[in-house]
Amino acid sequence: MSEKISVIVPVYGVEKVLARCVDSILGQTYENLEILLVDDGSPDGCPQICEEYAKVSPKVRVLHKKNGGLTSAWKAGVRASTGELIGFVDSDDWIEPDMYERLFQELTRQDADMAMAGLVFDYEDPGYPPRRETNRMDMTVYDRKELSALFPSLLNDGSFIGRRLQPSRVTKLFRRKLVEKNLDLWEERVTVGEDLQMVFAAVLDAERICTIPDFYPYHYWYNLSSMTGGHDPDYLEKIRLLRTRMEAISDAKGVYDFRPQIRNDFLSLAVMAVKNEIWRNQKDSFFQVLNHVRQMCRDTSVQEALRNHTMNQIGLSVRLYLFMMKHGWYVPCYVVTKVFFTWYYRGSRRKQKQE
Repeated sequence: MSEKISVIVPVYGVEKVLARCVDSILGQTYENLEILLVDDGSPDGCPQICEEYAKVSPKVRVLHKKNGGLTSAWKAGVRASTGELIGFVDSDDWIEPDMYERLFQELTRQDADMAMAGLVFDYEDPGYPPRRETNRMDMTVYDRKELSALFPSLLNDGSFIGRRLQPSRVTKLFRRKLVEKNLDLWEERVTVGEDLQMVFAAVLDAERICTIPDFYPYHYWYNLSSMTGGHDPDYLEKIRLLRTRMEAISDAKGVYDFRPQIRNDFLSLAVMAVKNEIWRNQKDSFFQVLNHVRQMCRDTSVQEALRNHTMNQIGLSVRLYLFMMKHGWYVPCYVVTKVFFTWYYRGSRRKQKQE
């Protein structure tokens, strides 16, 4: 008999799209599935929807818990699961019918601890065509020696957001041991980079991983309105926490010193934090936004990263932006960001009208 796959689905505030997600998992060609719907204290109709699915399908189990965030929900689902293999699906996304069958077949054929696929970004706005994303890996199978050879560029290859490892947990099938042994390393306070801390720890423990090229069975639903309206004033604090946790995982595993790469990744995210403040902060005045940018750029951890990063494969525009952040050119940072995003979104709207 085939091994059981436990699929963990954290559920919160998605009553309009939850059925699409659960139906896609129930429609899998792989039969031996356990679906754990983890209601993370959802305030809408999700708890009732989950219970209705449990009534009609023996594959579905429901956990109701106090709201604790995404990582808390994953951990609760893992602890309650019984499968030898574990997968994750987010409750506003959906998957193709053969996703878990193909991941299982490849994982079994290669005797691997983890199998990986690609994903498709499906945008709510029909003016934006779907976009594929895959792992930036050269081989389809990596044993421990070949994995170790990836370590010098696993988290950053010298480019901006230069991750060789595609961090999404939802595109992967894990042997249970990789997940269970790392539960304590998943920091529940992390809200930016949750997947990265989880997958990073698992990869460092894996003896063998495999990828399926040109296979994009996971559909990540992207709400573009949140891209322009979702100002997060705490973003810098959140990525500082992520950096701390990634360094802690690197130290705990002790297989390679990832700290320089973690610094590079943090700096890339810090650039995004500055741009987030400039573009998305619609509430504060120009001078208030500029003051926030000044505080972010002068942050001790940001300045340390600006001085010591090792990203040697970044383009001229990124180099210029880093220079401006380092030397206090806050007004040019503001102007460049406003001009770029205005041009980008106008171009996107123009394309939408033409289509």
